[in-house]
Amino acid sequence: MAYPENIYLVGPMGAGKTTIGRQLAKQLRKEFLDCDLELEKRTGADIPLIFELEGEDGFRAREATMLEELCEHRGVVLATGGGVIHRSENRSQLVTNGFVIYLNPPLEILYQRTAHDRNRPMLHTDDDPRQRIRELLEARDPLYRQVADLVVETGRNSSRFVVRDIIDGLPQ
Repeated sequence: MAYPENIYLVGPMGAGKTTIGRQLAKQLRKEFLDCDLELEKRTGADIPLIFELEGEDGFRAREATMLEELCEHRGVVLATGGGVIHRSENRSQLVTNGFVIYLNPPLEILYQRTAHDRNRPMLHTDDDPRQRIRELLEARDPLYRQVADLVVETGRNSSRFVVRDIIDGLPQ
């Protein structure tokens, strides 16, 4: 079967982009890449430290550069960062270079997965992580949908079932 050459996963932090991306890549015999992990490898700093030193704007600039480079790869499943869709040039990169899948879990699942994770700098800007997740979802959901070729509800089923749903939804 001939699936799309490049598959890009978008969605909020905690949606399962890395976990599902790894399994999807294995099933489709593609290389798996993770934008955040690649950025950390290249800079030698984790995401929270980059946020602390350079702020969100500095991080987003680095992320855009990394995404542009990773979109040049062929035969990949790429997990993106949750906020990658904020920049129009990033949305253009995604749409132009691959098949985009929006992993869309319920708010409560996101909260359970991320509320106590200190590697999520966007969540630790105030005292109410649940409200912050809600605000991020409200702002980002239309952008995720704008770039998505396929929307897959996640969080209720195991990643194995989500991967099967994705494969069933891919054009061939």
